Amino acid sequence: MGPAARGLLTRVITAVVLLVVLLVVLFSGNWLLFCTTLVVFFAAAAWEMGRLFGNRRQLPGTIGWTALFAFLLWRLSSGDASKFTALFGLCAAIWAIRLLPALGIGLPPQGGLGNRLINGIYGIALLGCFIAIANLFSRSAVYLLSVMAIVWVADIGAYFAGKAFGKHKLAPSISPGKSWEGAIGGWLAVLALGTAAAFVPPLSDAFPAQVQARWGWLGLILVLSLLAAASVVGDLFESQLKRRAGFKDSSNLLPGHGGILDRIDALVPVLPLAVLFSLTT
Repeated sequence: MGPAARGLLTRVITAVVLLVVLLVVLFSGNWLLFCTTLVVFFAAAAWEMGRLFGNRRQLPGTIGWTALFAFLLWRLSSGDASKFTALFGLCAAIWAIRLLPALGIGLPPQGGLGNRLINGIYGIALLGCFIAIANLFSRSAVYLLSVMAIVWVADIGAYFAGKAFGKHKLAPSISPGKSWEGAIGGWLAVLALGTAAAFVPPLSDAFPAQVQARWGWLGLILVLSLLAAASVVGDLFESQLKRRAGFKDSSNLLPGHGGILDRIDALVPVLPLAVLFSLTT
């Protein structure tokens, strides 16, 4: 077996293991197991975040962010989830005001105050993403998966559309492999499957059906479009962090896939937005 075949086999095995773990945790009905798993994954993501930002005190930083997340998760578990609306709104503002513009204006050099500030800002966005996972899961495992599927479909659609039609680079200085044709293909795939899902009776409690019931077909198209665009922004921002740090992956924790942030980068801006839309459905 050649190196390419071994790499593909490793990637497939890791993906299958992750999928099994995800499904077991989500459908176990055990809130403690879910929270414990979420804290472990957040700790790994926080460690990778420190690595990408060149944090010299990576372990204390990881412990601090994880302790804060565990506290917020406990608050979420013990009270009304709507109390975190401000956090999700802050995350949306962070992406719109600071992290999205960074794709055009660039990142500050590592080691300076600007880098520490944007590290803290991204840390808040990461907190919001993981708290959003718990919030969406509190509705149902299917509801959470239906939101995450939007990002997965956008990614898969972009890959195949980019391979088939990609000619115009989306952000050549950040991620040369991404194209406008791929991004549009991912967006169209999200619209197609998202609107189709709204017609499936067993998925009547899933995110697309709930949005459609609240805001109609035009509202669903606009929401799906915004989430698909946000997923591209999240992906590009993490690519920008890796390029600045000189890393191919955020870590090697997931054989064949890189790190946790490599798997959830597109989810970071999407999930808090999805919760904000969910609060009105």
